Amino acid sequence: MKHARLAIISGAILFLALPVLAQMTPVGLWRNIDDKTGQAKAEIRIKTDSQGVLSGVIEKALVTSSEPLCVACTDDRQGKPKLGLEVIRGAKKAEGKDVWEDGKILDPDNGRNYSLRLTPVDGGAKLEVRGSFGPFGRTQTWVRIQ
Repeated sequence: MKHARLAIISGAILFLALPVLAQMTPVGLWRNIDDKTGQAKAEIRIKTDSQGVLSGVIEKALVTSSEPLCVACTDDRQGKPKLGLEVIRGAKKAEGKDVWEDGKILDPDNGRNYSLRLTPVDGGAKLEVRGSFGPFGRTQTWVRIQ
């Protein structure tokens, strides 16, 4: 009887802890915060495919843009609406770390693609998004939307 109760309690604790563990991933809905202004600009949904490769799409604009299309884009996204635009492509989990790398992130305002690194922090409540070009780059901290 004592072992059964201990097993039930242990199982319940594990069951309650699983959502917390599952949050240490970039997958989900995020509010991006501009690192220069501190202003929330958009909500971006990050998804994973069957091989674990991430992509991210602008789901909601929080700031009205003077240009609703990605006119500065130079690839297949040129002229596409910013709303629904895929801004994250190809990021993969680094072996043995809670970091996703080797992808690209697009800045739809200037059309540039940057090397990407995604790092969940604060138990997965925030996401450090690092875009870089050579030795230069910048980091934004995005906030998870529950």
